Amino acid sequence: MQERIVKAAAELPGRIGLYVHDLATGEKLVFQPDVAVNAASVIKLTVMMEAFRQREAGELDFEADVVIRREDKLPSCGALSYMHDGLKVQVRDLVTLMIILSDNTATNLLIDILGMEKINRGIRNAGLAGTVMRRKLFDEVLSGQGIQNQVTAGDMGMLLEKMEEGTLVSPGASREMLEILGNQRLNGKIPFYLHGKGIPCAHKTGEDDGITHDVGIIYGEHPVVFCFVSEQTDVPAAERFIQNAARMCILPE
Repeated sequence: MQERIVKAAAELPGRIGLYVHDLATGEKLVFQPDVAVNAASVIKLTVMMEAFRQREAGELDFEADVVIRREDKLPSCGALSYMHDGLKVQVRDLVTLMIILSDNTATNLLIDILGMEKINRGIRNAGLAGTVMRRKLFDEVLSGQGIQNQVTAGDMGMLLEKMEEGTLVSPGASREMLEILGNQRLNGKIPFYLHGKGIPCAHKTGEDDGITHDVGIIYGEHPVVFCFVSEQTDVPAAERFIQNAARMCILPE
């Protein structure tokens, strides 16, 4: 089965990274886990990590109010851009919406609140060597210059493993982050064949032109970290791969 999954990953076009780790048996399945790709919305995991770190350090109040102004609103994913100007939400709401609906408005507000350098310091302190935040979302000027956020499948696997172990920020913060990821509403990739079987997944997706990612933990008989990232790929083919590979890892034929 492992050979079939790796072979299928290798046949996909573009830059592909795959990292699968059965946390009970220790068995790993990898394909180019250190290849760096455009992070898309997967970078939001690092924003969540820093938000919880600052909360635990007493630097951030999750119950503090944030007013959503018209100029804050970004297109595409999320809910806040569709709400009335002047809506008041809490920092906690921004973190939740950033993950479960991939809300871009919430993400950029959090980057401003937390500070990009502090987010990157947290990334480095967590040992994520191939991950970096270089710009806010929808920064057309920097994006046009080729300046992109980046992640690797292996880094996201490490982050999720720390979360599952209870060592990412703190045991309590790790549990809360997993609960948020478990409420994910965008479930067309890793959970595609699993939700109908009652198998929970805590995960985060990312998409853009030629890009599709999904990274998370699948809770079958025991937890399995499953991380797939890609760029310059055939998105429909890559998403079929994610769906099938996740199923094969949890429900062997």
